Amino acid sequence: MDIKFIVAATRKIPEAGLLLLRDKFELKVSPKARVLKPAELLGFVKGAHAILSQLTDKIDGKVLDAAGPQLKIVANYAVGFDNIDLEAARKRKVIVTNTPGVLTEAVAEHAFALLMSAGRRVAESDKFVRAGKYKGWEPELLLGQELMGKTLGILGLGR
Repeated sequence: MDIKFIVAATRKIPEAGLLLLRDKFELKVSPKARVLKPAELLGFVKGAHAILSQLTDKIDGKVLDAAGPQLKIVANYAVGFDNIDLEAARKRKVIVTNTPGVLTEAVAEHAFALLMSAGRRVAESDKFVRAGKYKGWEPELLLGQELMGKTLGILGLGR
């Protein structure tokens, strides 16, 4: 009798990812649509061979021990890994992975969208209209900044 490895996903991820995991592993997905409380997390990971964690999950020695000695990997569903105690994982011979680079383009696109939105007062205009304040066009109503021909200074860069 083959025993499938148990993967404990602390939050629901997109269905395509869940299908890949269900195909090869016994998958436990937290039914909570929120960050698990510390005590909930300890109980949820019990018996897992793998933990699919989120950047909001604090994975420390207590969590690793709660999973049990069969735990092999903590796969962080995030670019970073500062939520994971790497020394505690190393001591327990648990591999830690993350997903570097997967959000590089998305973050750049989002930054550009925010830039355009701020210049054209999109969020403010949306709130204004939803509040029923729009009565008709006015020459200076929610007048934004023209961006064409402007110089953009970038103070910090990610990837």
